[in-house]
Amino acid sequence: MTRPGAALAPLALTPEEWESELRTVGARSFHGKQIFRWMHVRGVLEAERMTDLSIRLRESVARMQPELTYSVASERRSTDNTRKIFVRLRDGALVETVLIPGVSGNPGLLPSPVSAREEDADAAAASDDDEPDEPEPAGSDARVRVTQCVSTQVGCAMGCIFCASGVAGLKRNLGADEIVAQVVAGRARLEPDERLRNIVFMGMGEPLHNYAATARALRLLTHPEGVALSARRITVSTSGLVPEIAKLGEDFAGNIGLAVSLHAADDDTRSRLMPINRKYPLPVLMDALRAYPLPKRRRITIEYTLVAGRNDEVSEAKKVARLLRGLRVKINLIPMNPIDASTLGPPSLERVLAFQKVLCDAGYSCFIRRRRGDDVGAACGQLALLGAKPKVRVDRA
Repeated sequence: MTRPGAALAPLALTPEEWESELRTVGARSFHGKQIFRWMHVRGVLEAERMTDLSIRLRESVARMQPELTYSVASERRSTDNTRKIFVRLRDGALVETVLIPGVSGNPGLLPSPVSAREEDADAAAASDDDEPDEPEPAGSDARVRVTQCVSTQVGCAMGCIFCASGVAGLKRNLGADEIVAQVVAGRARLEPDERLRNIVFMGMGEPLHNYAATARALRLLTHPEGVALSARRITVSTSGLVPEIAKLGEDFAGNIGLAVSLHAADDDTRSRLMPINRKYPLPVLMDALRAYPLPKRRRITIEYTLVAGRNDEVSEAKKVARLLRGLRVKINLIPMNPIDASTLGPPSLERVLAFQKVLCDAGYSCFIRRRRGDDVGAACGQLALLGAKPKVRVDRA
């Protein structure tokens, strides 16, 4: 399921690996840093444009053809300025990544006629609202902060019934270079008054099902010589792969944000919505969350997609409150976004607010996910393979 030839993909190499790769043509430590900065900071993949390298080094880089890593096939812009970017990879496969602009000076929350606790897309998933914010660069206050949602697989094997990414199954894993390429493509399309603030691994695919590439991409995106994002500004979402949750916590000391797709508080309902629950049922998953090494003032994000008639009763909210008792969590409620392969849909606003009230009254920070980009198929759960045919109708579960 992993593409061939990914081991030495140029955009997946660290500065140290570049030095090693090109040592025979005279590369030294600073050359590795120069190449890495060209690609990751400036977004330049064409060797001939790396003007501070010797001709010999540029020729060696050119032979690896980094410029073929990706191209942008098309872009769709929503009325709310959310952009869905279709990234074409070296083998012709297409993946989708989304840029979600927030509001100047506020990374996570927006005023709303619906609720003061309504959340701006995935931004708050990557930033705890009770944690002191990082100092802003001088003069950056007026810049719009953007959250980017990236994909980790072409398709998805998890088969959740409310998500378009998996309706045609898993085609292949992405390499770390192809994950990072989405960030390179997204940064190149930021407006002059925007800056990349958060990255959420919530696009096509299950990030922890492609753990090695996901972990390498995390190290590349947080590398001090590259984009240098703070680990607390990156969130990895999972449907509940328990061994890999433990590995993520161990490998990154809990500093990478963890979001867990819950969607039900009993095994029967969750197994109907999410087949992975049959392998890792709720008691096992809850034990994994309790063991996750959270730093102080950090919380696990619980994602809960509300599907009309399936998991949206007030009684379900009470079960969620009991299930999560004692865990440091915040809860994102996501009224289901429509997908072509399903007749399922969201509950009424009244039912959503009633569900939220139960959780807030139980003492949880609970947000309602604002729809962003649904008019261009860029909202949560809507990323899909273009032209893919579903294996089965996903609403029959």
